[in-house]
Amino acid sequence: MPFKFRSLDIPDVVVIEYISFPDHRGFFAEIYKRSDFLSNGIPYDYIQANMSYSRRGVIRGLHYQLKPAEQGKLVYVIQGRIYDVAVDIRKGSPHYGRYVAEEIYQGKAIWIPPGFAHGFQAIEDSIVVYMVTKEYSPQHERCIHWRDEELAIKWPLQEAIISEKDSRCPRLRDAETNFSYPL
Repeated sequence: MPFKFRSLDIPDVVVIEYISFPDHRGFFAEIYKRSDFLSNGIPYDYIQANMSYSRRGVIRGLHYQLKPAEQGKLVYVIQGRIYDVAVDIRKGSPHYGRYVAEEIYQGKAIWIPPGFAHGFQAIEDSIVVYMVTKEYSPQHERCIHWRDEELAIKWPLQEAIISEKDSRCPRLRDAETNFSYPL
């Protein structure tokens, strides 16, 4: 199997390491194989792919979409390194309001299921690809402030480049959510 799956402290969030096969031309790697993902508890298909370029220090997030447009995200780094964060926003979850984080770079991906707010900080200039389970829906899009004191996320870099939109996000306690545990 060309993948290693590892759950984080919130077990619904999974880090996927994929194996590359280098030779004199470069390398080859499978980055998604439905049967392997299904057999490791990720029973979703992807219907939209997004790509972003972020300079060192950029924080994107914490984003999510309300039901019925809730998104699961499979996040890959094509170039660079990011500190990826998932916050459990499923009311009734034993992990509600907690976050898990992982450094992601080429050779690793992370699965963020529906019911989580997602964000990342670019540790270095980075190109990130997200495969999502539902299409972007502006009317369902919501966010949580990246510096919510109650979440106390330990971002790796002091410098933080934030969009105007993300700087206006509410704290989790004031954010609109419609997720419950289990989904």
